[in-house]
Amino acid sequence: MNTLRRACALLLAVLLLCPLAGACAEDDADFFLADDGLLVEEYLDSDQPWDFPVALADLDPELIRLANKSSLLPEDYVPEDLVKVEKDPAKGGIRWATTPTDGKLKGQYLRRACAEALCAMNADMRAVPGFRDMYLKSAYRSYRKQKTMYHNRLEKNHGRDDGWVSVEGASDHQTGLGCDVVPKNWKDKSMNEKMMKEPECQWMAEHCHEYGFIIRYPADKKEQTGINTEPWHLRYVGIPAATYIMENGLCLEEFHELLQEAIRRYLDAGGNPAPVQPFLP
Repeated sequence: MNTLRRACALLLAVLLLCPLAGACAEDDADFFLADDGLLVEEYLDSDQPWDFPVALADLDPELIRLANKSSLLPEDYVPEDLVKVEKDPAKGGIRWATTPTDGKLKGQYLRRACAEALCAMNADMRAVPGFRDMYLKSAYRSYRKQKTMYHNRLEKNHGRDDGWVSVEGASDHQTGLGCDVVPKNWKDKSMNEKMMKEPECQWMAEHCHEYGFIIRYPADKKEQTGINTEPWHLRYVGIPAATYIMENGLCLEEFHELLQEAIRRYLDAGGNPAPVQPFLP
């Protein structure tokens, strides 16, 4: 009897998620119970397999969103779930190198999942013998603040873009998922490529994907990213995407190119466009 009740409850949940049974049949939807017990709808057409190395269900279009000169964020784009990052390591946080002011925001802010992952990584780094404290030097920045920073940089360099500060709309920081993390001895210094030699930064490059981060601007990817090497700049994309990106030596731009190729193959083969629509440019 209990089994029958559970089956009925499951069927009811399916019907609530898809009121039009005919539409569900047309979409060739396949329902299954996820590990956490929640009902998950798998929209991919079973006749057209998804051949990208990362499952579509493991990708979040917001977490992998590009921000660069070719994919500008709108002026009014502000992440909805920004939270102030805890700055006390004793409370599971990470020290701040600065306390910035950005409009009504004062302090270091990140999207919640990114902030939690960063604090978890910092806690593990603090346990590594000989490591210096890590400092969060820069986190979320608004379009307006980025515009000011970029034009100040141009003025300093007599109008030349030297690849260190992104134009407004192209900054990874505006996503609320990008953050600059530096060892203690760099918290008051200008950042440059020499930081790659620091053991803490080498550890981040090796382990950051375990927490869902990638090194956003790798040393050999300037042609693709348009940004100089930044061993301190982490970008949260989620563990599945980060693992694939870091283990295959990609930058986020290259990951998107491969993803778009997989989407084209899937659609050209007659796959259901619904599940891939959020990932299209």
